[in-house]
Amino acid sequence: MEADYIELSERKKLILKAIIEAHIKNGEPVGSKYLTQEAKIPYSSATIRNEMAELEELGYLEQPHTSAGRIPSELGYRFYVNTLVRQYDMTSKEASDLSQMLSVKKAEIDKILENARKVASAMTNYTALSLQPRPTSIAIRRYQVMYLDPHSFILIMVTSLTDEVKTKNIKPSFEITKEQIERLSSSLNEVLAGVSLDDINISLMMKLEEKMSDAPELVSVVVKSIYETMNTLGAEVRVEGLNRLLQYPEYSNLDRLQQMISTFEDKSDILKAVSTIDQSDDETKIFIGSENMVKIMDNSTLIYKNLKLGGKTIGAIAIVGPCRMDYSKVLATIDKLSEEINSLSEIAMLPPIDKKEK
Repeated sequence: MEADYIELSERKKLILKAIIEAHIKNGEPVGSKYLTQEAKIPYSSATIRNEMAELEELGYLEQPHTSAGRIPSELGYRFYVNTLVRQYDMTSKEASDLSQMLSVKKAEIDKILENARKVASAMTNYTALSLQPRPTSIAIRRYQVMYLDPHSFILIMVTSLTDEVKTKNIKPSFEITKEQIERLSSSLNEVLAGVSLDDINISLMMKLEEKMSDAPELVSVVVKSIYETMNTLGAEVRVEGLNRLLQYPEYSNLDRLQQMISTFEDKSDILKAVSTIDQSDDETKIFIGSENMVKIMDNSTLIYKNLKLGGKTIGAIAIVGPCRMDYSKVLATIDKLSEEINSLSEIAMLPPIDKKEK
């Protein structure tokens, strides 16, 4: 994620970095006394307080209570992640443990994501998710569209995955007629029924728009909903170390924690959120607080990376924890996991991940 920053002096960067790392470690507001005595910042308390006040004014820090020290804001964390975070150096034992925990026999190659999830949670002490992508052969076998009123209709999709039925309540910003919706239903079945997501192209879109010539704007609205639905079909999300969240005061609110647990158990919101990430993208994605597309995770950070085996994407790993997570260690762990998996020599023995419809 990119962000617009106001250029900070080296002194402000030093103080901001020290505050964030102290808050990550202790979970408490950080004051000038701590910075001078514990962090050994080589400036007077008065100078540090002035700098902290300016950092707060710029939006990098927050003051939870009038008499308390400061804590990082989302902008502060984002600045830290993008510009200040130091490289975490794994000890030789950590690197060895990771490799050993991740190792799989040839017959257990399908357990790579499971192993990666367990290793990630154990080594970072946060909750880990593994995500297996949808098979590319899945398609919508049949479409049905039900007119509700001039501003809403229901899209019903019968998938090739055990005839599972998916529905979308769509509310376009323009008026629609019952005749248009009836024609949309027949047009979708004629043009897109049985077509996998990867095979939906501009040519098919244009053909659909021709059939809906008096309401071409309906096509983009409907195809977007089809994409959102098909991106989650057959995909799997598995969770490891959910109980680890209980260690952090950020999750002490029982109502919010229950909502968080329900989100992980239901998984549909998470699948919908990560479906927007390109499966071929090699970059590590970091979503801090309100940057998360899942609303209940607005006090959490999610760090996500696609995993490749011999250059082929086999899924993804994600780490979830409080915004004050140990970014340096988490990023190093995910990078090491990615590196170890991609170098596994068993790639030649890897069976195809797509399950063709029988």
